[in-house]
Amino acid sequence: MLLETMHIAPRTGTAFKVGAGQTLTVIDPQGEQVADLLCFNAHDIGEALSSGRTLDYASRIYLTTGDPLYSNRSNVMLEIVEDMVGRHDFLLTPCSKDTFRIIYGDTDPHQGCFGNLAGALEPFGVLPDAIPIAFNCFMNVSVDGTTGAISVLPPLSKPGDYIKFIARMDLIVGLTACSALQSNNGRFKPIEYLVE
Repeated sequence: MLLETMHIAPRTGTAFKVGAGQTLTVIDPQGEQVADLLCFNAHDIGEALSSGRTLDYASRIYLTTGDPLYSNRSNVMLEIVEDMVGRHDFLLTPCSKDTFRIIYGDTDPHQGCFGNLAGALEPFGVLPDAIPIAFNCFMNVSVDGTTGAISVLPPLSKPGDYIKFIARMDLIVGLTACSALQSNNGRFKPIEYLVE
């Protein structure tokens, strides 16, 4: 069976369904590009990906192969089954108009990943206020162990690197090619994904 790799243009996003037992591969075709990933229970969108519960149960902030991603109800939604990069972020919220206004001083800000996710998820009944912190594939956030200060560094992903998940329930997935210059080492690039 021929599988089609789907393309997400720079600074855009999409949403789609992934069935329990299917794999989702998120690919960085050009390198150093972040992809914000969200998911919701396809049968009850009140159940959503939870950064807090996932990091709490993992007892660390850097997640990789073998780590489950939990919902706000402590159910496993996705499990990382292969990871070529080993550095992703689950701390920072999707970038938004407010991100660009407050952090970068933009007077006419882009809608960011938050706006892209809100638009893509609306047909599935997901309202903007229900959008949680995303699992930011390939994002490289350093944390100072003494002060707690965070630094957004260039992603470690190289062209063609990927992270692969297996779905542990039927999911609605939101996925972006991140819109923040700082997160992507100063250049906006596409993201690709494959469901199989």
